[in-house]
Amino acid sequence: MVTACDETKMAALLVLLIALSSAAEALEVRGRHHRLKSISALSPPFFLRPGSVADKYYHDIAFPRGHVALKSFNGEVVDERGAAVPLHDAYLHHWLVRRYYAATTNATAAPATIPARNAGVCEGDTHGQYYGLGSETRRTATWVPDPYGVEAGDAAAPPDGYEERWMLNVHAIDTRGAADRQGCTECRCDLYNVTADEYSRRVAGDYAGGLLCCYDGTRCRVEEGFVDGAPRKLFFRYTVMWLDWSDAVVPVRIYIFDVTHKPLPVGCKVEYEIEECSSEDRAKNDCVHLQVAKQVVPRGGDLVFGVAHQHAAGIGSSLHGQDGRLLCESTPAYGDGEEAGNEAGYIVGMSTCYPKPGTVTVRDGEVLTVVSNYSSERQHTGVMGLFYILVAEHEQQPVRQGSDSLTNL
Repeated sequence: MVTACDETKMAALLVLLIALSSAAEALEVRGRHHRLKSISALSPPFFLRPGSVADKYYHDIAFPRGHVALKSFNGEVVDERGAAVPLHDAYLHHWLVRRYYAATTNATAAPATIPARNAGVCEGDTHGQYYGLGSETRRTATWVPDPYGVEAGDAAAPPDGYEERWMLNVHAIDTRGAADRQGCTECRCDLYNVTADEYSRRVAGDYAGGLLCCYDGTRCRVEEGFVDGAPRKLFFRYTVMWLDWSDAVVPVRIYIFDVTHKPLPVGCKVEYEIEECSSEDRAKNDCVHLQVAKQVVPRGGDLVFGVAHQHAAGIGSSLHGQDGRLLCESTPAYGDGEEAGNEAGYIVGMSTCYPKPGTVTVRDGEVLTVVSNYSSERQHTGVMGLFYILVAEHEQQPVRQGSDSLTNL
């Protein structure tokens, strides 16, 4: 019989094995590509039983230290053996990685932490993450092309008395035995039997579903008679690649656009609802829901990377300049199998944009338009339409690829 002590030892061994393999990989990469480094790590464990939700926040996670240029961040849900867990067992609603500053002194007047968000463009602290994906995580590129990098670890950045740290948020839903699997992943309030949010505030009667109804500890309805096993111990495994910072790296700014954005006081609402199409639209084979929003990019430059985030039923998203020109289009890939990374009916990847340097630009203060398309064959709740781009200063000229490139990939 496996005891709790044995489980703890097994988990510790798994962490050690991953750390050792990561170190070897980093050494090999450094040897082959000179400066490129890599680490892999596991989140603390979280536990799921059929229908249950885990929405965890882990502070001060393992992350590259020192002044670095981040090149990629990828992650997935794995079990105790390190095996990838398919979405039809544990649906990964989203994961986010955010930077913050933590106090290093005991001064009572200072806040314990200060958020250090990206460049925008949503008001307040909404969408302040540096990285974030959902079910598409296994087949969506996050690589920042040479010679660009996301700057982190600059010792001059934190306020006096603070140091830079990183936080991970993982939101997963166990849909084994679910009475309505898609309804559970879309956080329909009736399936969760929820009338108040996690802060005990009443959920409005016209709110059919979304993040307010599938917070940590809630449980979606499972089929009658479904055998409920013991909670499973799961982890979020992530890999970060980076370079040591140097003058050869061109810094980029992260902008995240939200198709739910409305002028203040509304701002970015994060999620929205799609009503089932009418019989007239169905007869015309026109069951497509279009959501559009405009937002201002404060500082322009060269667009070097772009990708959208959508939920199941998403058809694709695009970002346009003020004159209507297409800046980037990102479309979902749906799985057609059972294995992790190819789960039928789920978005398992989003296409990305890598424009040739200097060919796609935006101006300071330009009004950009984000468009999100979903199928409206049926109602959908809690869907999202985000667009993530990286922008470098216009005057920065990339070095020629080849023997002088940063990573020589």
